Amino acid sequence: MNNQFSQRVSDIIVYSKEEANRLRSRYIGPEHLLLGILRDGEGKAIKILSKLNTNLAAIKQQIEAQLKAEADEMLLPDAEVPLSNDAAKILKMCILEARGMKSNIADTEHVLLAILREKNNMAASVLEANDINYVKVLEQATLQPDINSGMGFSEDDEDDEEMSSPRSGRGGSDERQQAQTASKKPSNDTPVLDNFGTDMTKAAEEGRLDPVVGREREIERLAQILSRRKKNNPILIGEPGVGKSAIVEGLALRIIQKKVSRILFDKRVVALDMTAVVAGTKYRGQFEERIRSILNELQKNPNVILFIDEIHTIVGAGSAAGSMDAANMLKPALARGEIQCIGATTLDEYRKNIEKDGALERRFQKVIVEPTTAAETLQILRNIKDKYEDHHNVYYTDEALEACVKLTDRYITDRNFPDKAIDALDEAGSRVHLTNVNVPKEIEEQEKLIEEAKNKKNEAVKSQNFELAASFRDKEKELSIQLDEMKKEWEANLKENRQTVDAEEIANVISMMSGIPVQRMAQAEGIKLAGMKEDLQAKVIAQDTAIEKLVKAILRSRVGLKDPNKPIGTFMFLGPTGVGKTHLAKELAKYMFGSADALIRIDMSEYMEKFTVSRLVGAPPGYVGYE
Repeated sequence: MNNQFSQRVSDIIVYSKEEANRLRSRYIGPEHLLLGILRDGEGKAIKILSKLNTNLAAIKQQIEAQLKAEADEMLLPDAEVPLSNDAAKILKMCILEARGMKSNIADTEHVLLAILREKNNMAASVLEANDINYVKVLEQATLQPDINSGMGFSEDDEDDEEMSSPRSGRGGSDERQQAQTASKKPSNDTPVLDNFGTDMTKAAEEGRLDPVVGREREIERLAQILSRRKKNNPILIGEPGVGKSAIVEGLALRIIQKKVSRILFDKRVVALDMTAVVAGTKYRGQFEERIRSILNELQKNPNVILFIDEIHTIVGAGSAAGSMDAANMLKPALARGEIQCIGATTLDEYRKNIEKDGALERRFQKVIVEPTTAAETLQILRNIKDKYEDHHNVYYTDEALEACVKLTDRYITDRNFPDKAIDALDEAGSRVHLTNVNVPKEIEEQEKLIEEAKNKKNEAVKSQNFELAASFRDKEKELSIQLDEMKKEWEANLKENRQTVDAEEIANVISMMSGIPVQRMAQAEGIKLAGMKEDLQAKVIAQDTAIEKLVKAILRSRVGLKDPNKPIGTFMFLGPTGVGKTHLAKELAKYMFGSADALIRIDMSEYMEKFTVSRLVGAPPGYVGYE
């Protein structure tokens, strides 16, 4: 029978045994199964109870209070307790519940339904006292799409037909019909989207999104495209880390703040998780069924805007021989304006996947997202630093924020603003917090006392001295309460006495990220360049004229006396073999960037044959390596 249960139900059975041992019960009953579901804290049963606004903690307390009254203190903590007849019956019934809902595996919601169907037990009584009944749970369970079985597909239709006849004879068909009638009026209009997506407007309402600074032009263009009659689908294109997803978050925040045109009032932005849509689709047609359900919900609810991050993944998603991919299923609805969709992808992926498909490309309106400037990035850091200060329990100085922008711009060249500056800010806060967290000795001593009391209690139980074990148990509880109070005081003190993150800490973190020595990074550039001539002359002997011209060009550039559209300098070192031409280039790279590896060296002797030019400029169209 075990292979008919999901892994989570198997875990819940194990938890129910542990709960029975903890509460000194002589058997594992339906109430222990419910405690196991609550202890697991995840799964569809918990989601259903949460949607019904159930106080899970109160239910747990009520069950524990009743079980403690019946507890047998003589039982050992690891005693073998049998499964009661009621619990065994519920586990059999949950398989029937799963079959009735066209599912091959019994999951947590089926266990919950079985507990409520078999009314004569403590768990069902407590649930009904909290206004939870079979009809309400079944209504919510039928609204949620079954991940294991796709959207209503069953692995073996014959088994379902065989199981349907005993169900009709159990007298429960009336309840199921009543629940199904109720489910025709769902409490939520978009159950499938809620299961496969995240509501960004709800996250904005709850304050879980960071504030979005700037990007006025992009957000305005986004709102403009969404307000069109047809082909109202913007696609954000930009390099990784420029803030494409943040722009959509900014739109969600503006919708909540009513700072958009009236056409976009009361819209919901839902981010679709394509991995969740694809996951678990074992049989042909299941993926298409899920996409179809999502499209139907979007067409029935025009107030929902779909956001697909990494939208290039829809090209080819779910496709197999003779089936359609997600992109082809979305095309008709996108063209007619029946659904509104925001996409986000990088320039490379757009060229590789979407631009090739002209029919898909024309349905999206391009919005190019450029990296922010240094000044804009600094403003972004100033606006979001509060959230990072609260998370890491630190303060950021203005110099630290400026150092984040300046040093990442100078030393982390392979990534884009604002992402790299935010990363440096975040990691510096984490580093300072970790290096300054010292657990007080009183708390460590208190934890040792609790551990000692626990060990003595277990020894007393093993030696059958239950009175002594009870005294140690009470002592352990008292010490645990004291420990919680001590921890609260310590955390409050930490919040009051926050550490400061300065420019030096930022330099240390960026040094770790880039591998450039912190001394060279922290040294003022003006001071470093002032001694450049002497340092190079000490390394490259008897080439004073060449070094002088080199240094002058670099100093001119750094002072700002050059055309910004031209390079710092273009030098041609001439001379016989062995006088130090390559050596001077290496030393210059080492001095400026901290490593001789910063020099990109092209040896023209390797490009003598005409076909080798493709190494420099890349393969021509139609040849291997073009893409």
